[in-house]
Amino acid sequence: QVQLVESGGGLVQPGGSLRLSCAASRITFIQAYHMAWYRQAPGNQRELVASISARGSINYADSVKGRFTISRDNAKNTVYLQMISLKPEDTAIYSCNIDGFGNSYWGQGTQVTVSS
Repeated sequence: QVQLVESGGGLVQPGGSLRLSCAASRITFIQAYHMAWYRQAPGNQRELVASISARGSINYADSVKGRFTISRDNAKNTVYLQMISLKPEDTAIYSCNIDGFGNSYWGQGTQVTVSS
């Protein structure tokens, strides 16, 4: 069964940076999958933060454009989210998702807290 494991979350001050990683295991042909990061803050619905297609097309939520960068390393079965200039409103649980061949897989999530 495919497993996704996120890492890199934590507590950071406003203006700080974090890099999230999501490593997939027990998966083949990951280069054909669409990969994305979502987040959910308490009391809010889950929202798409950033996505990267199998061909490398990238999309960002308006709220993170210019601050977040999504990338993927197919050789390492990993998708990254580099976050800079973090704001308190970025506080949420961040989860990765990979989608392809009619399947959708989720990680367990990693907490990001932006607070002074």
